Amino acid sequence: MPHTTLTVFTLRPGQRRWGLAQMGTSPARLAQVPGLTFFKLMGSGARNGFGFWPNLDRYGLMAVWADAAAADTFFNQHPLWANYQQRSAELWTVALAPLKAHGLWDGQTPFDYSPGPPPASEGAPLAVLTRASIRLRKTPRFWQYVEPTSAALAEAAGVRAAIGLGELPVVRQATFSVWESARAMQEYAYRDVRHREVIKLTRAENWYGEELFARFRVLSSTGTLDGADPLAGLLF
Repeated sequence: MPHTTLTVFTLRPGQRRWGLAQMGTSPARLAQVPGLTFFKLMGSGARNGFGFWPNLDRYGLMAVWADAAAADTFFNQHPLWANYQQRSAELWTVALAPLKAHGLWDGQTPFDYSPGPPPASEGAPLAVLTRASIRLRKTPRFWQYVEPTSAALAEAAGVRAAIGLGELPVVRQATFSVWESARAMQEYAYRDVRHREVIKLTRAENWYGEELFARFRVLSSTGTLDGADPLAGLLF
């Protein structure tokens, strides 16, 4: 059964040049990893990833695997990942099972698979990914509205972690957030005035050339982000 992971890693001091170089060199090696069916190596921005300027210390790897065993083999044995571990001050990996996804990512539907029935509990943690290719002429409007709105997401009630990631500066952006429950996420999505305004503008002004939205059940959380496991005490 396919298996999805997201890893956020923060580099050790002195590793910025190496980390930036990996954005150009690592994809070719990742493309050869057995069982890795889809991946995106992404940079981050200032202010939890939501700022316009890049954060050269933090990166993310979104991956879809043929199965959980392929993911375990890569994270535990592959020399490329061993190098990332050695050069990182901390890493945080969440394993994810898609609940709902629509849209495209580079013309693909990477999360279009059924991981089995979700748990009965409505209080289980939920992860949300939004990703878009922004039309170049729309980037000023996008950053005018989305940067402050996304930054405020990190302070929303019930959010355990929120980070901005991007394949390319300015024009190919993603937001990943983890919530204590589906209810907490829905209350933010439907009640936050700034969030609702941005949603309306994206449609009315046609900001995106391509976009994807996905919700996931969180299967596991390992490592730390900013010194702590964001989901500590929520997964059993």
